[in-house]
Amino acid sequence: MTEVLFLTSEEVRGLAEPAEYVEAVRDGYRQRGEGAAAKPRTKLVNPDPAGMLTGYMAILPETGVMGGYQYAAGFGDVDAHFFLPLFDVESGRPIALLDGASLNPYKTGAVGAVGADVLARPDAEVVAVIGSGAQAKGQLRALDAVRGIATVNVFSPTKDHRESFAATMNDELDAAVAAVPSSDAAVEGADIVITATNATEPVFDGELLEQGTHVTAMGQYDPDKRELDATTVANAKYVPDLRERALQDAGSFLLAREEGAVTDDDIHAELGDIVAGNAPGRENRQEITVFDSGGTGIETVAAAAMLYERAKAEGLGQTIDFAPASEALR
Repeated sequence: MTEVLFLTSEEVRGLAEPAEYVEAVRDGYRQRGEGAAAKPRTKLVNPDPAGMLTGYMAILPETGVMGGYQYAAGFGDVDAHFFLPLFDVESGRPIALLDGASLNPYKTGAVGAVGADVLARPDAEVVAVIGSGAQAKGQLRALDAVRGIATVNVFSPTKDHRESFAATMNDELDAAVAAVPSSDAAVEGADIVITATNATEPVFDGELLEQGTHVTAMGQYDPDKRELDATTVANAKYVPDLRERALQDAGSFLLAREEGAVTDDDIHAELGDIVAGNAPGRENRQEITVFDSGGTGIETVAAAAMLYERAKAEGLGQTIDFAPASEALR
C-alpha cells in the first residue's frame, strides 16, 4: 500500500502567507516557461441540476510534484468541492490529497500578483478592484505582497458587499481602501485594475483606461462570457496564463477576436515565458497590459506542494492508504 497524507481545508488554512504563495507560484510559472507540462481545464456541464465538473493538471519537474484540481460546482448542493491530489514526479506515487477549498483564493491571488509584478509599472500604487468576494480579497492580499499599494477603490453592485470589503481590507492593509459607487469611479486614475466577478458582460469601459494601466482579469473562463470589452483587449499587450487556454475559454479574448478587434497573433506570450525571461513583460510606461488568469494546474500544484511540505514539517494531516495497481488489479 502507498501512504498518502490527507490535509483538510482547515489544516491548510493559515499555513502560509500571501507572499509565500506568490513565490511558490512564480517559480511554478518559471518552470512552465522552461517547458513544464500543463493543460487548460476540461469542463463538463450538466443541465439539470445545473452544474459543472471540471479539472486541470500540471507537472512541475523541479519542484518534484504533479497533480491538479478536480472539482464539482453547482448541482443540487449549489456549492463547490475541490479535490487536489499530488503525485511524486520520480516515482509516480501519490503523496498527498488536499481539500483544496481554503487555498483557492490564495493560489489564484498569487498568480494575479505574479502577472502584475511583471506587467504593471514599477511605481503603480493606485488599484481598482471590481468584485468584492473571496477571490477579490485574495487578489488584493497577494498584490499587496509584491507592490507598495497606496490606494484601493472597490466597486461591486451590492453596496453592503463593497463597503464590507473596504472595511475588512482597510484593517488588513496599510493602503487606504474605499468603496465607490461605480466601476467608472474605481477605474478612473487606477494604475492597476483587478476584475474578480461572475459577470457575463464587460464590467468597465475600456476607453477609461489611462496609458500605462495594467489589468488583471480572473473572473471568467467561458468562451461566451467576459469581464473585459474588445477595446481593452485590443489596446493592450495581452498575456494569458496558458496560450491554449486563451484559445479555448478566455471569453474576453475570444469575443474580441470574433468582433475583429484582435487575432491570435495578438497574444503576446504566456505568463511563464515572461517569468522565465523568454519574452519581455512591460516595455515602456505607456503601454496598457492585460493578464488573463482563468486558472491552471501550475499555480494549483505549486501552492499545494508548498503547503504539503509545510504540513509535514508541522506534523499536520493524517495518512490514508492507496493500493497501487500492481496490488489491486487481480
